[in-house]
Amino acid sequence: MDTRFDELLDFPCMQTFKVMGLAKEELPSLVVACLQELAPGDYSPTVKPSRKGNYHAVSIGVRVTSKEHMETIYKELAKIDIVRVVL
Repeated sequence: MDTRFDELLDFPCMQTFKVMGLAKEELPSLVVACLQELAPGDYSPTVKPSRKGNYHAVSIGVRVTSKEHMETIYKELAKIDIVRVVL
């Protein structure tokens, strides 16, 4: 992943990740479990359903420590089977 996060952000910082996936009850817990491995913390995700209810958007704030840390979080969240997009 070739990003410019290090040019745009001062690390460490808080970054909000928005994870869009299938409207399954386990989506928020899968996202939090993934983040606990990469950036342990006390997370309180917010979940917003899509208009038709087929998808959920999970927003969650994470303290990231470097460009590499941030890129790893994006990659690992995208690996979750029911996740469709990570913003």
